[in-house]
Amino acid sequence: MAASNYQKIKMLKLMEMLRRFADEEHPLTTDQICLRLGEMGISCDRRTVAKDIELFNDLGYEVMDRMVGHKKGYYLADRSFSASELKILIDAVQAASFITEKKSDELIGKIASLGGEYRADILKTNLVRFNPSKHTNEQVYYAVLNIETALLERKKVSFFYYDLNENGERVYRKNKRRYVADPVSLVMHEDNYYLLAYSEKYRGRTTYRIDRMDTVSIEKAGICEEAICMQSSVDEHVKQAFRMYGGRTAKVTLQFDRPLIGCIYDKFGEDTKIVPFDGDLFRTTVSVQIAPTFFGWVFQFMGKMEIVGPKSVCDKYRELIDCARRE
Repeated sequence: MAASNYQKIKMLKLMEMLRRFADEEHPLTTDQICLRLGEMGISCDRRTVAKDIELFNDLGYEVMDRMVGHKKGYYLADRSFSASELKILIDAVQAASFITEKKSDELIGKIASLGGEYRADILKTNLVRFNPSKHTNEQVYYAVLNIETALLERKKVSFFYYDLNENGERVYRKNKRRYVADPVSLVMHEDNYYLLAYSEKYRGRTTYRIDRMDTVSIEKAGICEEAICMQSSVDEHVKQAFRMYGGRTAKVTLQFDRPLIGCIYDKFGEDTKIVPFDGDLFRTTVSVQIAPTFFGWVFQFMGKMEIVGPKSVCDKYRELIDCARRE
């Protein structure tokens, strides 16, 4: 191989070495760099290492140095992610139910490696497995890839869709005939991943859990105009589809105790207007979809939150409570 090619490979391997094996607490000395490069069959000496480091800094890579004993050591300062940022990403992967245990381990390893070898060991050692309810569909990655491609190309997707029975076995809907959907967006909600789509059959939006899809394919046909329109206002459709499922939309006034202020912000956003009412009681008026999901959300607070208007919604809530009592 020509000497110029060795030099190109040396620069590439040196940068890879600094990213992977060095940080501020563990800089690589010139001798260590020469030794590692020599093990790869790349000749190097102390003077050329210093020149290569200088060239990296001239190109904006910010290679820092500090003394290790009586020797100078080098490390890369401009990493793409800090340790705290990588920790947040790892915890997000761990919390996501739709990513299987096997895929989670693979993805966590890749994320941790972005911090270099020493930080990777720390990040993986400190890993707390706080989500024991991981799903088992190993096709999630492929489903996401195909759906994302279909979204970019504005194509329909098709797939088998299933539920699980009491034995954890797949029970396919529609006698295992393929669903065909017009994709609008991929949405993360409460540790699960969903496809938000337009249903031509029902003339409205619909959602599918990614981990319940099997054999997702991209169709030749393009998505309908209604799906394209939904893509232009996807935030509003996501809000309606996932905050409160189904039902007509109405303005509802809620009254609640002070400790539930955070719950209101969590559900409706931190820009929600909350006003004092009486002592430690507060009120807010929000737009929700009138459905059992909404009433169930209110009921969980065991009387510390109540619906005070409009009357039609109050009456519906009382009707559902009376129905539950009778049963």
